[in-house]
Amino acid sequence: MPAKGKYLLNDQELKNEALYRKFSCISQYQPLVLLLGLSMLACGILLILFFALQLSALEHCAFVSVVSGSLCVFLAVFVLVCTEMLSQRWRRLLGLIVWATHLTMGYTFIFSSPIILPWDQVPFFLFIIFTVYTMLPFQLWYAVVLSVISSLSHILVLTLRLTIYDGPPPDLANQLLSNAVVFLCGSVVGAFHKVLMEKTLRQTFQDTLRCLSMRMKLEIEKRQQENLLQSVLPVYISMKMKLAIMERLQDCKDKEEQQRLVKDNNFHSLYVKRHENVSILYADIVGFTQLASDCSPKELVIMLNELFGKFDQIAKENECMRIKILGDCYYCVSGLPVSLPKHAKNCVKMGLDMCEAIKQVREATGVDINMRVGVHSGNVLCGVIGLRKWQFDVWSHDVTLANHMESGGLPGRVHITEATLKHLNKAYEVEDGNGHLRDPYLKELNVQTYLVIDPRSKDPSTNSRTAPKPRVNDGLKMRASVRMTRYLESWGAVKPFAHLQNREGFSPDTIVNGKPRCKDIPLRPAPGSKIIESFDESLEEPFSLPTPPFSSYKNKSQKSKFDEELHNEMTTTIDELSSKQWSKSEESSSLALWFPKKDLEKQYRSLDLPMFKDYVGCATLIFFCIFLVQMFVTKDRQMLGMSFGVLVCVLLLTLAICFAGHLQRLFPEKLSRCQWLPAVSEAVVKRPCVRLPLATITATAIIVLAVFNLCFVETHVTKCSSDTADLSPKNDSHEKGLEGDLFYLPYSVYCCILSLIACGVFLRVSFELKVLFLTLASAAYYIIILSTKRALFEAYGIVLYAHISNSLNCSSTEDAVILRSLGLVKHPQVMSCIYITLFLVTMLIISQQNESCFRQDFLLKYKNRTEQDEIETRENLNRLLLENVLPAHVAALFVGENKKNEDLYYKSYDCVCVMFASVPDFKEFYTECDINKEGLECLRLLNEIIADFDELLSKPKFSGVEKIKTIGSTYMAAAGLSGTPGQENNQDRERQQAQIGIMVEFAIALIGKLDGINRHSFNSFRLRVGINHGPVIAGVIGARKPQYDIWGNTVNVASRMESTGELGKIQVTEETSDVLQKLGYSCDCRGFINVKGKGELKTFFVCTDMSKQQGMGLS
Repeated sequence: MPAKGKYLLNDQELKNEALYRKFSCISQYQPLVLLLGLSMLACGILLILFFALQLSALEHCAFVSVVSGSLCVFLAVFVLVCTEMLSQRWRRLLGLIVWATHLTMGYTFIFSSPIILPWDQVPFFLFIIFTVYTMLPFQLWYAVVLSVISSLSHILVLTLRLTIYDGPPPDLANQLLSNAVVFLCGSVVGAFHKVLMEKTLRQTFQDTLRCLSMRMKLEIEKRQQENLLQSVLPVYISMKMKLAIMERLQDCKDKEEQQRLVKDNNFHSLYVKRHENVSILYADIVGFTQLASDCSPKELVIMLNELFGKFDQIAKENECMRIKILGDCYYCVSGLPVSLPKHAKNCVKMGLDMCEAIKQVREATGVDINMRVGVHSGNVLCGVIGLRKWQFDVWSHDVTLANHMESGGLPGRVHITEATLKHLNKAYEVEDGNGHLRDPYLKELNVQTYLVIDPRSKDPSTNSRTAPKPRVNDGLKMRASVRMTRYLESWGAVKPFAHLQNREGFSPDTIVNGKPRCKDIPLRPAPGSKIIESFDESLEEPFSLPTPPFSSYKNKSQKSKFDEELHNEMTTTIDELSSKQWSKSEESSSLALWFPKKDLEKQYRSLDLPMFKDYVGCATLIFFCIFLVQMFVTKDRQMLGMSFGVLVCVLLLTLAICFAGHLQRLFPEKLSRCQWLPAVSEAVVKRPCVRLPLATITATAIIVLAVFNLCFVETHVTKCSSDTADLSPKNDSHEKGLEGDLFYLPYSVYCCILSLIACGVFLRVSFELKVLFLTLASAAYYIIILSTKRALFEAYGIVLYAHISNSLNCSSTEDAVILRSLGLVKHPQVMSCIYITLFLVTMLIISQQNESCFRQDFLLKYKNRTEQDEIETRENLNRLLLENVLPAHVAALFVGENKKNEDLYYKSYDCVCVMFASVPDFKEFYTECDINKEGLECLRLLNEIIADFDELLSKPKFSGVEKIKTIGSTYMAAAGLSGTPGQENNQDRERQQAQIGIMVEFAIALIGKLDGINRHSFNSFRLRVGINHGPVIAGVIGARKPQYDIWGNTVNVASRMESTGELGKIQVTEETSDVLQKLGYSCDCRGFINVKGKGELKTFFVCTDMSKQQGMGLS
């Protein structure tokens, strides 16, 4: 097994590496195209200059033919690369062709002239070496091999040619060593550039991958958010709430403040809307309480989930929206949020289908349960109140009436009011319901009620469609709950939050275990009728997207699916990159590549630059290489030594500033007093105002040393006009001496070229500064070569011409003659200007490419960071939303890495304290009239009451209290649900008992809050509280609208403690009273009261004044 995992991991790494190679190939595309463009431009300019200066094509036929041929080769490769006729794997071959063509040009330039010199075409070979690293699509080892071949071949060919065929010229060894130093310097700087750019490119790739991953996670978060919200609330409300929260979070920039806002969620907005012409259905499972008392926690949760899952399915088919589940009571509304003309028919039809479903269960299992349904049509206020545990709910007198229609109904029948009957338009047959005889509220309102006759009861064919009888007889030996569970599991209801497991959301059409839904309960046919998905249901349905191809891998883990999706996304992004190579980015403008957003540009400029010390180190290496070349060719070494001494001190000081922190670590004892050293190197890394002067000083030192031989060494040349004699054999030594004096000139130019390369070494330093330095340095070199030291270069040209013509005759030493004789690339002055221009353009292109690459990397990191912040915000929001549906310890099971969406959640607890607190006076306060907007303003006050109660939950003292739900104006909470269930030791018992004390304190705090609201709203509401403790079962049920709830005798008794209590008092059972008295509370015995389903119970009132005095040391 481990081996398998290992291979899987390696496979993913290999895929990523293949993607990186593709990404790298695309990033090398632009430099290659630019190099080809530059090469074609250079060839074109050489040919134009050649013919403009009227040089002889016959004399220089090799030069003309090779440059023309190279131009054609470059053009052909350019067309192939730009049209992408050859795939990316051919790029290396194309790169080799470009390199070979350059090499051919270099050797042609050397051998196409009658004179061959040790310094011949060193800059061109340096250009070949440098571009192999920086602009051709080769990996580092490949580039090293090609650069070694280029440099060694040049040195060996010239050495052999000059020593074997000609007599060795003076200072040949020094010149060849200088060539080697120049090539070595070019190779090292090229490799340095390659390594750093490769590192940046890999970082950019990783950032792109991370950015895509973030984007995908953000999409998943959004989808989960949609699924989560829509599984609890209708879309029109959930979107309003989410926007309000997002706006609040976006206004707050501080992350800690965001976390606090999310946790506290102090939103007192009222999300309630009035709807007219709707039908409300209440349904209760008769006999379920008795059945539940015999169930294990698992059986109870499975049973409820399957039953309510079935009811949800029936609700969907009948265009009804389930509002809430209260124990074994289920209520829904038709006509929300979009009005439906058939709302009454929908609810009645649903009620009949529910009765039929329960009838099938009863007949299949032999368990005596039934369905009692009440329906009423009218108006409702619907929405969400409070800050915690949001649940969509409906309020109005019509809702209360519908509730009483259920309690006053008959098992197995749908009980409707006259209002509903009118909306049915005789679609169903009815009979008198006599609801007033069974419910005092109906009698008080004098409501005429009816019982609907199910059309199926008259059709014998549907009656025969029942489960086979033998199943009942076979299973009678089993407990009723086991028979029920086994039968109901065959329905295969969707697990709660199952849609969160699959990132694409589950399809609403495959609700039952992936099987197509089938209507096993026949519905009354209407002529040409067709069930149409209502707008309401399409909104309410969990958010789903078209399933992409990779989601078919059902057996793969979520991570491997995600990796595959990420790989596909990255491939698409890389393909897009290759098609948008030259398109202008939205984030950058102009050639300077500046970001249009000023704050973005400012952030980029002030980036930390830990590599700066390496730039200075590399520039120092170039400085020493220039010094070595100067040492090999200069005549005034003493002067050079002095200049070098001054400049090297400046450069070493710069290096010391950059590496100050490293020096401290290297010599901790000697530099123990210099604690400021790390701060100095940190300032270099973090502050551009420190970096830029250091870069300027370094570049200036290198440029000054490069022009040393040209500016500071005096060479006296006899003017040609005074020398009229022909160069005879006796003058040969004079000519050689003159050449020996002047051969340093091309090497001084090469040093200038190396200094241009040094300016480009500062990869991530200001692009404008590099352009300025390159331009100023080149301008200075042009002035020196063409103006101030022109005589020297002309003299050297005459000396070289003398080699060919064996004459130093002044009459024949016109510049044009020398140029025609030597050719473009051998004439000292022309050659110097051509190669300085070539390197100036090359370095500008490379600098621009580097800047573009670094800015892209920064932009990706910036986007990554922005999306990371957005993801954090959304995660916080998701946590808020989920914890508003479930307790935090349960929510953890449904989100995050270890999702348990495939399992039903249920837990059994030995000791949980349950509290019901209601505001009975609110029922009288609630009125529906024009003044209070048909009850909306009354609900606004209820929202304030519940919100204030919810605010108490965020206090550390009440962290163990969990709000379960609100039922009308009743607040239900429990303490002791977060602990480990099923443990019974002394320490746990003490903690459980302490929870009961905390719950009493919470009830007292609620009473205090309500008093405060009374003072502000001039009301006289009083709280009635009932508390009980004991064993409970907790679980999450309902697939389409998952809901956390607790069940058990403890809950029922706590509810009765509240309903039989007195205003302003906390009523508890005898057992709870005993625990409270041990904790120091005073309890007054009320006596025995009659509790429905429990008989006579002895109850107590908690003395709230006493507890206030004691202050309870529980916190």
